[in-house]
Amino acid sequence: MNEGWRTGGGTRPASPDLLRAITFDFGNTLVPVTRAALGGVVETLASAVADRLAVDRAGFLAAWDEERARQLREDVPAFRELDLDVRMVRILARLRGMEPPPDALPWDDAVAAARSDPAEIDWAVGVYSDVFVARLPPDPAVSPLLARLARRHVLAVLSNWPLASTIDRYVERAGWAPHLAAVVVSQRVGVIKPHPGIFRAAEEALAAAVDPGPAGVQDGAFAPASILHVGDDPAADVEGAQAAGWRAALVRSRPPDSPLPELSPVGAVKPDLVLDRLLDLEPALALLGCR
Repeated sequence: MNEGWRTGGGTRPASPDLLRAITFDFGNTLVPVTRAALGGVVETLASAVADRLAVDRAGFLAAWDEERARQLREDVPAFRELDLDVRMVRILARLRGMEPPPDALPWDDAVAAARSDPAEIDWAVGVYSDVFVARLPPDPAVSPLLARLARRHVLAVLSNWPLASTIDRYVERAGWAPHLAAVVVSQRVGVIKPHPGIFRAAEEALAAAVDPGPAGVQDGAFAPASILHVGDDPAADVEGAQAAGWRAALVRSRPPDSPLPELSPVGAVKPDLVLDRLLDLEPALALLGCR
């Protein structure tokens, strides 16, 4: 077995002509997200909201946990993203006197929205983004890795994330933007991985970013088998990518206490590559003839 990586039993890339694009999951693939780090972001957000909007900080934190859990129950099985704007509307409605619905009933989001101003929601989610970007610094080895890979492949971010602007800001601040052809995020697409819709959206974004013509691009669109997706979630990233006809690499460096959602695989997961860490991708591709 090669140090740091192995083939996983799927149909792996076999030649340099086959692999044309690589997409990367964001949380726990490009950026490790621990419970302490994300908790610190929410704690800072709670303090800012309490100070500016004159609401109870402890109440905000309790409502955040409860509404996040509600979104996990209701939205993930329907392949919907845990939208932060929606969560913030519900939290402020609760803190301003609206009773949350019982677990078995949905929120009346139109009524809840009457308890806050859109400018308040925009400000609060902006604070969340700013704090996340500031508190979770990028691994300095990732940018050089992307730069090297971008010489041979078209690269993109393909991620489930509740606020797309957070990833946009992170990519810019980390200096990754010059190496990426697209940033495809579930909040903008409307569905989460492993839904095929988000992989089709990524194919369209990749095709729009390059001139048609090279091998692996047919009629302006990338052939699915010419795309490798790299992620940490066996269901969302591996099963989702392979169901779309893509290749898939599973990264096994997910922090054990990460609070990010992880889906349950439908069957036996057989990624094309298994990586102990993201930086193992480059030597794995080289030895497989896909540099």
